[in-house]
Amino acid sequence: MVAAAIRPGAEPELRALLATLNLSPGVVDPANAVLPFGQFENLHVARFVILTDETLADLALYHTSLPDPPLYLALLGDCDGSGEAMLAEFATRSGAGLRRIFSHCLDFDPNTDLLAWMLARSQPPAACYVNWMGRTVRQIREEAVLHAALRAWLADQGDALNGASAVDIRHRLIDYQRANGPALSPPGPTPIGWYIRHMLNLIAVPLLLVLLLPLLIVGAPFFLFVLRARETSDPVITPRPDPAGIATLATIEDFQASNQFSAFGHVKPGLFRGWTLIAVFWLLDFGVRHLYTRGRLARVGTIHFARWVYLDNRRRLLFASNYDGSLDSYMDDFINKVAYGLNLVFSNGIGYPRTAWLLTGGAKHELQFKYFLRRHQLPTQVWYKAYPSLSAADLASNTMIREGLERASMREDEARAWLALI
Repeated sequence: MVAAAIRPGAEPELRALLATLNLSPGVVDPANAVLPFGQFENLHVARFVILTDETLADLALYHTSLPDPPLYLALLGDCDGSGEAMLAEFATRSGAGLRRIFSHCLDFDPNTDLLAWMLARSQPPAACYVNWMGRTVRQIREEAVLHAALRAWLADQGDALNGASAVDIRHRLIDYQRANGPALSPPGPTPIGWYIRHMLNLIAVPLLLVLLLPLLIVGAPFFLFVLRARETSDPVITPRPDPAGIATLATIEDFQASNQFSAFGHVKPGLFRGWTLIAVFWLLDFGVRHLYTRGRLARVGTIHFARWVYLDNRRRLLFASNYDGSLDSYMDDFINKVAYGLNLVFSNGIGYPRTAWLLTGGAKHELQFKYFLRRHQLPTQVWYKAYPSLSAADLASNTMIREGLERASMREDEARAWLALI
């Protein structure tokens, strides 16, 4: 993620330029002349979003303010490999287009070193979720082609397969794929540096929690006392959303199997909420690194990527996700399955519906919660997804088809279940 402050007065021209990256509102042109996202083979999803803030007045309820807050342009992407390598490829292959875009931002001129400028404004996530760790864009595309080819072969066979066992049909599909393709690339090696960091995190976080356990036990009553006092007194700000704003958001939703979501808001002032949120993200980051890596965030299986990013010295927070289905179904999924997770994070934001003990209430106040989200949601100016017709469930199914094709053997019942995926 790159977040850059927009020059005063440059926002209208910037919006007009970003609109040229789309075929129509909400539908990106992957081959646009400014930043042709479709040419980058390692890029899963990307977006440009202008981080407007309609909730600055809420700070007055806490007798504080954010003087002259910058209006940010954010470029976010989820890719295979490192973010730095992706930005370097952007700069090399689409430098002219990015210069046109970032020329609307502060401290950017024609002589600026584009890559260095973007890296200087790169914003690390407090936590970042990936639906399926290690599954690349190439793998996704190859597995989709494989699924289509196997399905077409089965359709062409018609009655020729009548009476054949599931195991026999599987063997015929294996022979067909070997003879006719499509080719399947072997998985790429895990970078050793990433693996080392991953293992160190896996060991260090639980170890640190064990070492801190005595302090946590002693401090828990004090924490809970202060927490409950805050929860019963913090203001709830959930007015009915402006219908015009809802209409604007609706124009860029539901064109593909998936949608984007961008929300921006303020962290409740003070060290208590600030440190509580840091601890929550520390645990959340551990969970999405090691526990939720194979298709589900807790019980929710419709999210492709999500991230939480601090801005302005941890005073404001951006949440950006890529999910399947409509926004209403997305919100209902979370409310019904992981409301406690929503409360852990977002109850530390100004205006959130009232919680109890950090876990209950909150998102369970369904209408208030939906109003809160809509109030903080931003229109995403440009959104790209490398495989627009595929849901997270499709990706999981296609991977299982490939894995089943590559297995040494299957029982009859296993082969029957595998064929049902095709």
